[in-house]
Amino acid sequence: MSRSAAVSIAAVVGAIVLIVAVALLVVRPWEGSRSGAADAELVDERTHVLQDAGEGAPVVVEFFDYECPACAQFHPIVEELRAQHEGEVTFAVRYFPLSAHPNAVPAAAAAEAASQQGEFEAMHDRLFETQDAWAGSPDAAATFRGYAEELGLDLAAYDEAVAAESTADRIALDVDAGVAAGVRSTPTFFVDGEQLELRDYSDLATAIDAALAE
Repeated sequence: MSRSAAVSIAAVVGAIVLIVAVALLVVRPWEGSRSGAADAELVDERTHVLQDAGEGAPVVVEFFDYECPACAQFHPIVEELRAQHEGEVTFAVRYFPLSAHPNAVPAAAAAEAASQQGEFEAMHDRLFETQDAWAGSPDAAATFRGYAEELGLDLAAYDEAVAAESTADRIALDVDAGVAAGVRSTPTFFVDGEQLELRDYSDLATAIDAALAE
C-alpha cells in the first residue's frame, strides 16, 4: 500500500480500540487502575527516547502496541522520519498494549528486559519487523527469548527481567500516561503535546513539518 494513499487509519485500528479498564487489567491482572494517572506526562525520565534533538526541538511521542498491525505499518514510516529529521526532532515511544492482543504485554516485557541491557531499540525493531511470525502465537514468549539470544543478551538476566514485577510496573507506567492523555487506540501520536487525528500515513510527516516551521 502506498504511503500517500488515502487510508482511513480509523478503519485500520477500529477493531482494536482500547477499553481502558480492561487494558489496565491486562497489564496488571492483580490490580485495577493505578493512582496518579491524571498526573502522568507524555515524556518523563523513564520514557524510551529513540532520538534526542535537544532542548527546543519538536517532540514526537508514539503510544504503541507491538501486536497492532497498524503500528507495524507505521514503524518504517517513523524510522524514515527519524532519518530525515536527525538532530531536528526528538522521537519517544511508550507502551500501550491493547486487551485484544494477547502477546502485546509479553512483547513489551521482552523489550523492557532488553532495555535493561542497553538493547531496547534493537528489540523494538525486531519485534515490529517480525510481527507476522509471532502475532497470535501461543509460544510467542519463546520466540522473544530467541530474539534476546540473537541480540547477545544475558539470558538469565533477561528471564529475570521479563518475570519481574518492576517490569510490569514499567509497562503500566506508560499505560497510565496514555490513559491520562486520552489515548484509546494504537498507534497514537503526539507532536509537541498535541494528539494527532490520523487519517492518512502522511499525517505524521505533515504535523512534524508544521512543528518545525513554527
